[in-house]
Amino acid sequence: MSDRPLPPDHPAIPPRRIGVLLVNLGTPDATDYWSMRRYLKEFLSDRRVIEENRVKWWLILNLIILTVRPGRKGKDYEKIWNREKNESYLKTITRSQAEKLGAGLANDPRILVDWAMRYGNPSIGSRLDAMQKAGCDRILVLPLYPQYAAATTATVADNAFEALSAMRWQPALRVAPAYYDRPAYIEAIAGSLEEGLAKLPFKPDRVIASFHGMPEDYLKNGDPYYCQCAVTARLLRARLKMDETQLMLTFQSRFGTAEWLKPYTDKTVESLAHEGVKNLAVITPGFSADCLETLEEIAMENAHIFKSAGGTNFAHIPCLNDSERGMAVIRDVVGRELQGWL
Repeated sequence: MSDRPLPPDHPAIPPRRIGVLLVNLGTPDATDYWSMRRYLKEFLSDRRVIEENRVKWWLILNLIILTVRPGRKGKDYEKIWNREKNESYLKTITRSQAEKLGAGLANDPRILVDWAMRYGNPSIGSRLDAMQKAGCDRILVLPLYPQYAAATTATVADNAFEALSAMRWQPALRVAPAYYDRPAYIEAIAGSLEEGLAKLPFKPDRVIASFHGMPEDYLKNGDPYYCQCAVTARLLRARLKMDETQLMLTFQSRFGTAEWLKPYTDKTVESLAHEGVKNLAVITPGFSADCLETLEEIAMENAHIFKSAGGTNFAHIPCLNDSERGMAVIRDVVGRELQGWL
């Protein structure tokens, strides 16, 4: 390189920094039909999410799903919308997680913390671009999914590296691996459950650990998600001194006609009530923040299923969110993955 001075209009190179980008699944910008349609189209067009014949799926998605589903899902989001901030709680919580992590790392000016959504706003690409322009030549991307799945963790990596492909000056990128068996995570979930149960006005006869489902074919094709969920459940049982009947593993949020991972949460909730179980609590260890699938599907829809089938008391134990336990997990993963950079 020449030692000649740079031209006056040449952009100054900012000091070197290290970025940490927290990423969660995504959220619509609003609950109206067209906002929901944009969000669902982006989400359900992802080949990692829907591993179906592309021509067949294009027809199903555009002619059926995107005609009917935006209105239905918009009504569901309306039930759990953060009206004070006019956004979903997933966005509210993820922002807070990033702010708290940034505050905890504020004594090191080299570190810049930000957040993004895989689908919707703010996008991964926009935040990576902003971090690179702020001087981040090394960025840790932390997908906030404790268990790895191609439809979640892998698509975050795909999108992040796609964003890098448009950059002339690319930062070095790390993608944090799943943390389904990390002691800090298991302890946080167990402690949250113990605290939540202690606050209930009833003692649950059963506790369900409900994870997001996926088609069984994804497991057969080599996705490790089911196995990692099973390991999380086993470690939680060991920590809590519970057996498989006391802490049950189930899967939720299926749609379509394919067989999904079993047992299904809603069917289990219903069958337990029919068997005479009167008191039930549900935790959702696969979600790092409360969202539609926990606040509406579990706390409302499954509570209704349970009580309609004969159950009496139903409780959803909140996700770790931006609680001290939740932040301890995030700090644990970030601390591990930044080794060698700090």
